[in-house]
Amino acid sequence: MTTKDPAPPESRVPLLVPPPPRWAVRAAHVAAWSTVPSGVWRVALVLGVPVGVMEREEFLAAFPDNSPLIGLVYVLLIGAVAEAASYLTLGLVRPWGEVVPRWIPFLGGRPVDRRLAVLAASLGALAVTVLWWVLFFGGLLTSPSPDAGISAGEAVFVATYAPLLLWGPLLAAVTWSYHRRHKACARL
Repeated sequence: MTTKDPAPPESRVPLLVPPPPRWAVRAAHVAAWSTVPSGVWRVALVLGVPVGVMEREEFLAAFPDNSPLIGLVYVLLIGAVAEAASYLTLGLVRPWGEVVPRWIPFLGGRPVDRRLAVLAASLGALAVTVLWWVLFFGGLLTSPSPDAGISAGEAVFVATYAPLLLWGPLLAAVTWSYHRRHKACARL
């Protein structure tokens, strides 16, 4: 009598891939959480909490009929997209970065193409680095300020958006670790 392996061969995680280093796991978690503070700040703004940099009415003026509902949906959608994108960093240090989870239609149980994962993560790291370092904070640091100092609201704003500066470099470092682990496995 033969024993039947319950998992098809394509769903097994390759045993030769070494586990991620502890620093990469920590970096992936920091990258995944880096988008949360700015999302909370945006939701607070739409809900009318005084955030000091911009008033709710000033923000809502950009939407048709100054609609708080459209503003809230917009903010929640932006937050959900950023959270989902940053959460994908964890796939580079978790088993679902090796084999697609079974619950995903058509792809579940198949191995993740390491080259495609590295390419997508590298492009993502480049995109969020350019987005936050160059476009956003570059403009913030070079814009003229009417005041010589910084207000409490501006300090809160910078504190909630500053973690986004970590996202791109940390994603790049975790991607490099993923690439090195899988390249070593491919040589064996």
